[in-house]
Amino acid sequence: MDFLGIGFGEIIIVLIVATLIFGPGKIPEFARQIGQFVNSFRKVTSEMTRDFTRAIDAENLASPGKKKTGSSSTSTSSKSKSLENFLNGPGSGGNA
Repeated sequence: MDFLGIGFGEIIIVLIVATLIFGPGKIPEFARQIGQFVNSFRKVTSEMTRDFTRAIDAENLASPGKKKTGSSSTSTSSKSKSLENFLNGPGSGGNA
């Protein structure tokens, strides 16, 4: 298993060192703060993705002089969904 370029053994060593430095009482507090940060980061990136998608869609609707094809709008939609899935992380199903 490789998480952010760190192997399982290295993660265990980091956790042991963190326990020795901060004590076992502080580890859950740090984990909670990290979880809150990740949650707020996902919300912000999801909102940004939604705003960019709306801006792109509004721009496409505002310029009727350009000839559009159905595949172009489908491609834009699938790209924005792919971006949203990437930003929300695996297993989230696209919902933040």
